[in-house]
Amino acid sequence: MPRPPLGERAMTAAERQARYRAARMAGTPIVRPRRPADHRGRAQRWRDAVATLTALQVEYAAWLESLPTNQQEGATAQALQAIGELDLGELQAIEPPRGFGRDCTRRRSGPAPDHEQRARGQHGGRPRLPKYALVPG
Repeated sequence: MPRPPLGERAMTAAERQARYRAARMAGTPIVRPRRPADHRGRAQRWRDAVATLTALQVEYAAWLESLPTNQQEGATAQALQAIGELDLGELQAIEPPRGFGRDCTRRRSGPAPDHEQRARGQHGGRPRLPKYALVPG
């Protein structure tokens, strides 16, 4: 949703540019509020979400236990009991894939090939072609 105009009508591009330049010449600080970036990977976010769900389940169980006796049969108690009965053990057992081949447990044995071995194609992989080679076919 666009923000409302500052005056009676919307500014033209020239007016907006003049206002921008005047603010920069006046030395007013530029304030751009930003949300902190979430640098956690998907696997870490999954583990954090499951931990949050587990903590919430414990809190809801405590809430259910502390309900007065006249509310033990109500809709709130039924909802809290349904949350408490959820089996989060299956979610906790899931280990999400790491992605981009990092979840592969098999490693090549031996030292990494040096530059000359790679250039000669003696590293056990696909032979390297020269930079500008004509490929038949």
